[in-house]
Amino acid sequence: MNTIENSSSPQENPLRVEALREAAKIISGDRNKQYGAPEDNFERTAQIWSVILGVPISNEDVAMMMVGLKVARYASKSGYQPDTWIDIAGYAGCGYEVGYLENEKLDKTN
Repeated sequence: MNTIENSSSPQENPLRVEALREAAKIISGDRNKQYGAPEDNFERTAQIWSVILGVPISNEDVAMMMVGLKVARYASKSGYQPDTWIDIAGYAGCGYEVGYLENEKLDKTN
C-alpha cells in the first residue's frame, strides 16, 4: 500500500479522512478483483479457521482477527507505520460489511 501524502490543508482534508479514503479505495478495488467480495473471502477463511481451531468462526470474527494480526505486527516494530493504520481501517470496513450481511441473513431466517 502507498503512504498518504496530504497536499491539502488539514481543515480541507484531515489526514484521518485521507487514510479512510485510501482504505476504501483498496478494499473496493484491487482486493475485490484478487480475492473476491469480502463476504466470500472471509467465509472461506472462517471455514478453514473453524476446522483448524475446532470452534465456529464467523466472517466478522475473521475481520477482527485480521485487525489483531495487524496490531501484533505493529507491536513488533517501533515508529510510525502508516500502512498498518490503513489496513486496520480496511479490515474494520470489511468487518462492518460482513457483520451486517450475516445479521441480515439471521433476520431473514427468524
